[in-house]
Amino acid sequence: MTTQRDYYEILGVARSATIDEIKKAYRMMAMKHHPDRVAADQKKEAEERFKEISEAYAVLSDENKRRLYDQYGHAGIDQRYSTEDIFRGADFSSIFEEIFGGRGGGGGIHFGGDSGNVFEELFGHDIFGGGGSGRRSRHGRDLQIQLEITLEEAVFGTEKTFQISRYEFCSVCKGTGAKPGSKKTICSYCRGAGQVTVSQGFFHLTQTCSKCGGEGRIITTPCPECAGQGRLKVPRKISVKIPAGVDTGSQLRVRGEGEEGEGGSGDLFVVIRVKKHHLYERQDHDLLCEVHIDVAQAVLGAEVEVPTLYGNVKMKIPAGTPSGKVFRVRDKGVPDLRSRQKGDELVRIIVDIPQGLNAAQKKLMEEFARLRNIDLN
Repeated sequence: MTTQRDYYEILGVARSATIDEIKKAYRMMAMKHHPDRVAADQKKEAEERFKEISEAYAVLSDENKRRLYDQYGHAGIDQRYSTEDIFRGADFSSIFEEIFGGRGGGGGIHFGGDSGNVFEELFGHDIFGGGGSGRRSRHGRDLQIQLEITLEEAVFGTEKTFQISRYEFCSVCKGTGAKPGSKKTICSYCRGAGQVTVSQGFFHLTQTCSKCGGEGRIITTPCPECAGQGRLKVPRKISVKIPAGVDTGSQLRVRGEGEEGEGGSGDLFVVIRVKKHHLYERQDHDLLCEVHIDVAQAVLGAEVEVPTLYGNVKMKIPAGTPSGKVFRVRDKGVPDLRSRQKGDELVRIIVDIPQGLNAAQKKLMEEFARLRNIDLN
């Protein structure tokens, strides 16, 4: 992420703006701030501005990214997506078609699945950090898994070991894709440049060579182990420490445990899901449980034993406690992830009505009703 300005402010739209309003705002600003529409001494500033509004559009035009941004701000996007991932999937092509006059056929601009290349094709270089010609060095893809843990593990923290499958460089060809001992040949289409130039009106546009993928060289004898791909899917065991205080939806980032890439390995994101507990209900940092007592204990008062995740404790029930009354047991809840301060346990009292009274018990209850002037008829 290169800016911390509010995305809605950048595009000049309200937070309730529809996707059509966001697209319209981006279209106008893209035409106004496109680097090829300004003087030479203003190009660098225009590229930065164009990058800023394109990043805002890439997030706000994507339902999932926009929801994360609205809920968590820039932190939610930074934690979940790399810079390249932010732009992946954004619909720039239809807007650029209007600005630059068509796509495909007749040597026009082609906007492929790699949205990062859209800007290389427009400007002859990647204004988002790729720079230069030839193949860009990329980090491996980030991975995400969901990990289920118990409430006890969420409260006290734990360490989990699990298995994932990820792409790693082939150990035989060391990621080149070529059979050891063989050589790659120069791409005949781009003549080793890794890029080709096409013309579109007044623009001379450079784009990645489709034949060699920007590498400038072609594999003639593929590696038999990876069939020329350079990578293989490999099962790996991963251990991760779960800090005390996590909750369902908490996300842990394990750096370098994603897939391998030329620019380094991606990251692994572990999304926590806490199982339902048979006794406790979590309410933020507090834990709610129910304790059943007899009607005599509720009327006369008593000392009862209350379970907590930290061990049983004694709690006094005042005389005349009604069913549904909630008492608080301090520091028996969930620790805060940052401050480590614990929440409380909330104990809801449930007064049980006795069933199947014998003759003596029934007689006593009738006498009690008489003394209380309770009409039983």
